[in-house]
Amino acid sequence: MKVTLLAHTPEPEKIVAAAARLCYSPDGADVLLDNLTKEKTAKFLHKLVEMGHLSPIEHVTFTFAVEGVSRALSHQMVRHRIGSYSQKSQRYVSEDAFEYIIPPSIAENKEAKKIFTEQMEKIRQAYQELRQIVHQEDARYVLPNACETKFVFTMNARSLYNFFKLRCCNRAQWEIRALAEAVYKEVKKVAPTLFASAGPACVSEGACPEGEMTCGQIAEVREKYRKL
Repeated sequence: MKVTLLAHTPEPEKIVAAAARLCYSPDGADVLLDNLTKEKTAKFLHKLVEMGHLSPIEHVTFTFAVEGVSRALSHQMVRHRIGSYSQKSQRYVSEDAFEYIIPPSIAENKEAKKIFTEQMEKIRQAYQELRQIVHQEDARYVLPNACETKFVFTMNARSLYNFFKLRCCNRAQWEIRALAEAVYKEVKKVAPTLFASAGPACVSEGACPEGEMTCGQIAEVREKYRKL
């Protein structure tokens, strides 16, 4: 898996602070950015998160390129509807030599890996044969969820908060959790104060919402995100 932060709103924390300032000040737009020191910016951001007033953080966006992930992951990803996505098309791009993602539980089991890889080769052959008979857009129906894909996505900071809440959780599926953690690390580099309280629910909201399905490792998870 490769995750690259392609672009983001310049000075994202300052922009959020300016938006928040407008909500609580009679000042006009022409002075919103005036005297917004690092300390004042941090104060605004901490106040927003503490109050749960998160609409101002929707004003900044982050765009990522993701490679080396499965179609199974991308199908989960697009369920985060407040985001924009561009994915490699199986309709127009040949998958004759498609790569595939092997789940760790299969990769670590010799027998399971043998079954899995043999099946991938059979599917690859079937796809190649189908492409000689029918249109590529129909041949793709035989391709597996394991098929490697790549995509670009853009989310605003509030949507990323929700993404981290759901997908950084230990209960999330392993691949999308790995993606969420990689994205989390990238945004923390450019906006550490803005995302200081982000993470799975036991970090961002202080309680685990999973009930009986909890992983039982809340202390460990909180310590992990404290260090990230």
